[in-house]
Amino acid sequence: QVQFVESGGGLVQSGSSLRLSCVVSGLGLEYLAVGWFRQAPGKGREGVSCIGSTHDIVYYAESVKGRFTISRDNAKNTVYLQMNSLRPEDTAVYYCAEVSSIFKCRDKNYAYDGWGQGTQVTVST
Repeated sequence: QVQFVESGGGLVQSGSSLRLSCVVSGLGLEYLAVGWFRQAPGKGREGVSCIGSTHDIVYYAESVKGRFTISRDNAKNTVYLQMNSLRPEDTAVYYCAEVSSIFKCRDKNYAYDGWGQGTQVTVST
């Protein structure tokens, strides 16, 4: 069973930065494509960024392009999301999950049966 544990969220002011971490267990990270998703109250989990497994290919939602950077360290079984220039509209619970394709990040409400607890990101004005 593949498991994902998110961390790194917090309460910050607009313009601040956070680095989220996603530790993967159950399978070697090198076999997995992984995505970051976020959910605000009353909304589905929207894709933020995804990174492929066998190629250096990534996907970013237009709302975060140029501000967020996804990366992976297979030796540490960890995927990161560097979040810069945070805005109040970035406030959400952030989750990571396995994806069959990086283009699953385009889903407005990604269907997955193994969601973790997520990590809360709150950006104040």
